This record gives sequence, structure tokens and C-alpha cells, in this order.
Amino acid sequence: MNVQVRAATSGDVAGLARIYDHYVATSTATFELDPPGEAVWVDKLDAVVAAGWPFEVALLDGQVAGFAYVGPWRPRPAYAHTVEDTIYLDPAATGRGIGTRLLASVLEQAAAAGAREVIAVVADGDTAASLALHRRAGFDPAGRLERVGRKFDRWLGTTLLQKTLAGG
Repeated sequence: MNVQVRAATSGDVAGLARIYDHYVATSTATFELDPPGEAVWVDKLDAVVAAGWPFEVALLDGQVAGFAYVGPWRPRPAYAHTVEDTIYLDPAATGRGIGTRLLASVLEQAAAAGAREVIAVVADGDTAASLALHRRAGFDPAGRLERVGRKFDRWLGTTLLQKTLAGG
């Protein structure tokens, strides 16, 4: 298994869309209801990088097997050093330690870019893997929001986790 973690590029957008579209269509991991399309991923990648935050991909044998990035937690200036992480893996790439490597890389780069706190928002549903990944990375439970989203004809909540980065 040859895994490489590196900065995402515009050439990775089709892989980002492929992975994310799977979760939009089949899970509650995202509250997105319709696949956003590749153009949205181009804009998202550009915006994250332009803001100085990391956007990483994991390649498994040369193919995009996952991605992770951080972005602003809230738009108000006082939140400038608090970010929210996002991480998705190709279902075929789970359970191989790829998520652990990807998240570690993004967190290290987020700290270097000035982030102090990272918030993970994990939606109800198949959450065990995401919760375990974040807990292994040092995130602590920070709260719960009940019935804040609706997908697949059911109300869903989210679990919030938080991690203070080195130097914070």
C-alpha cells in the first residue's frame, strides 16, 4: 500500500467530488442534500488556500483516497484562530490508517498557519469511525446539538469535539 499525503491541487478536484458525492448520496456524514459538483470544489480549494489554511489529499497508489482541510469556524474576527476540520475518505480506503495520517498533517499545518482551536462537527449516523479518529487525534467532547439538520426524512444532531493545538 503506497500512501502519499500532500497539498491538494486543481487536478484532484474530480477525486474530491467523487468521494464527497458518495457521502452526500448515501449517508448523514454531511448535511448536504445534493452533490455540489466539481466547480464548487474548485472554489472551495481556492478559498481555503487563499485564506492560508491547509487542504490536503491522501493518494493511495496514485489515486485520491481522501481529503481533509480546515476553514473558519465562524466569520466574526474574534474567531480568527478557531477552525473547523473536514475529512472524508473513499469508503474503500477506510481502516488503513489513511485518515489518521491525513488528519495529523492538516492539524500540524493548521497550527503552523496560526490556528489555536480546532472544532470537529460529527453528524449523527455512522459516526463511530469519525468520533474514534478525532478522539485518537486528541479531540475532546465539547457538546451536542440535537435536531439541527434533516436528511433522509429524519432529524439529526451533531456532536462537537475540540482540540487545542500546540502553542495554544
